Amino acid sequence: MNKKEMLERFSLLEKRFQELQEDFVTIKKDLVQLVEENHQLAHENHHLRQRLDDLTPDSNQQEFKTKDQHKDSNDPSIGEGYDNLARIYEEGFHICHVYFGTPREEEDCIFCLKFFG
Repeated sequence: MNKKEMLERFSLLEKRFQELQEDFVTIKKDLVQLVEENHQLAHENHHLRQRLDDLTPDSNQQEFKTKDQHKDSNDPSIGEGYDNLARIYEEGFHICHVYFGTPREEEDCIFCLKFFG
């Protein structure tokens, strides 16, 4: 093998190494993004579970209603769910079917607002 061939092979290996290094950087960025997203979702999940625990009464204290009782339109507990969703929306979470439970950005969501309208 002469010097020219050796130099060409070295240049080719160097180019491959640079491409691999670029791939590693891209994969590392994706991994960091996934880890951050996973952490955010775990935190949000924890918050929502706490919220659910706060809103759910103990099973010993809860009285189950029959289907006929739920059909009564004068039932005051119907507004309670609406109030809970409004509170969740005010805390910064989506209540719409499209993005339910995900954090809202600073702006309002038209799908969520349709629920109130």
